[in-house]
Amino acid sequence: MLNCFDRRGWEKAGENDNDWNIYWANVMTIKQLFGVDTANRLRDDQIVNHFPNHVELTRKDMMVKNFKRYKKDVDKENFFDCVPQTYVLPSDYSLFVEEFKKCPNSIWIMKPAAKARGIGIFMVSKLSQLRKWSTKSAGGDPYVISKYVDRPLLIGGKKFDLRLYVLVTSYRPLQVFFYREGFARFCNENYSHDFSDKDNHFMHLTNVSVQKTYSSYNNTHGGKWSIANLRLYLNSTFGTEATSLMFQDIELAILHSVKSVRNIMINDKHSFECYGYDLLIDENLTPWLLEVNASPALTATTANDKRLKASLINNVFNIVTATKFQNLGQDALDDIVASSNFITLYDEASNRPLTVSATRHSQEKWR
Repeated sequence: MLNCFDRRGWEKAGENDNDWNIYWANVMTIKQLFGVDTANRLRDDQIVNHFPNHVELTRKDMMVKNFKRYKKDVDKENFFDCVPQTYVLPSDYSLFVEEFKKCPNSIWIMKPAAKARGIGIFMVSKLSQLRKWSTKSAGGDPYVISKYVDRPLLIGGKKFDLRLYVLVTSYRPLQVFFYREGFARFCNENYSHDFSDKDNHFMHLTNVSVQKTYSSYNNTHGGKWSIANLRLYLNSTFGTEATSLMFQDIELAILHSVKSVRNIMINDKHSFECYGYDLLIDENLTPWLLEVNASPALTATTANDKRLKASLINNVFNIVTATKFQNLGQDALDDIVASSNFITLYDEASNRPLTVSATRHSQEKWR
């Protein structure tokens, strides 16, 4: 990231120097920058890489809560239900038990609401397993429990998910940009439907922080495919029409998730956000939104990783500086977006907001 800033000719401000224009903050320091006292308010020429209450989308329990609320309010005709059935524990325990009893042999996955990198994740198939957890974690952090997508699309027998990047420069008016590049993250061991393998994280969890500890982890490709290579594979296996529809559904999933928080996000003019979206594709080519990351990893594990992430950061700032510091016309902004390898998913300010090429349910796909 620092190399990107150097290439742009930007200078690093001193540690106690308030004369800066761009602050790349971690999620722990964002509240300090947006303090209630006037001494911590930002100048018009200062921007920061998080919205003050970004957790409404990037914390798992809040994302689920907001998505459920949004689902009740929208036109069901054009709604794409892309989040697996999920409950927040312990508050939703009774609701979860009621649902679990309808399908007693189903598999659910437990995740800490505020942790990342696969920490604290486990799967359950019996209520007794959940009771043991509740006894150990009394008074601890909340968890989310989601219906496990147990029929994922497999490639070479292995489960994978997608890491995609989404830039939001404003929530009101809503401006959303989708990066054309990203990658598929593969597990190291072949997937099995046998629940006795539920504790094998090398089979079930695609997190790089988990998979890179595998004994024969490949440091060259890092267990990743580019989105371009994935699309080629899907085109040859399922056809171009089914593949295109799947990517259109991914765009819809992203749009619905962002719209679910647009009215409650503090739309500070100093803020932008580059989100890391994690989605799983099932065997019917239906995408499922797993989580949204406020600080997607920018450290590189492979040469391709380094190229992608360096390009991503540079292109993010092409758009951010254009939207925050320059008074550009729409045609000029469109040119910058296109040359920066982004596509405009939604631009409310331009009076042509919806640019996704599909507004239909995933179930209507041709297979």
